[in-house]
Amino acid sequence: MTGMALGGALCVAAALIFLRWWAGPMPIHMVIATILGVWLTFMLGTGLMALAFLSSGTGHDEQVMDPMKDEVPIDD
Repeated sequence: MTGMALGGALCVAAALIFLRWWAGPMPIHMVIATILGVWLTFMLGTGLMALAFLSSGTGHDEQVMDPMKDEVPIDD
């Protein structure tokens, strides 16, 4: 997770560099919002993917019962 946090910091730096190049000087509030928005979005995606791999790796996905698996699809 530490590596992904550093990856998120690199994405924040890339976003700030791009915005500086594209829009010029930015107010401090925009810089803070960009830092929080990019980093938290990156970390949210990291956490959700970690949970998906954890669920798959521990066998929880195989325990799910699909009540619709024997149903015949209806063609319209």
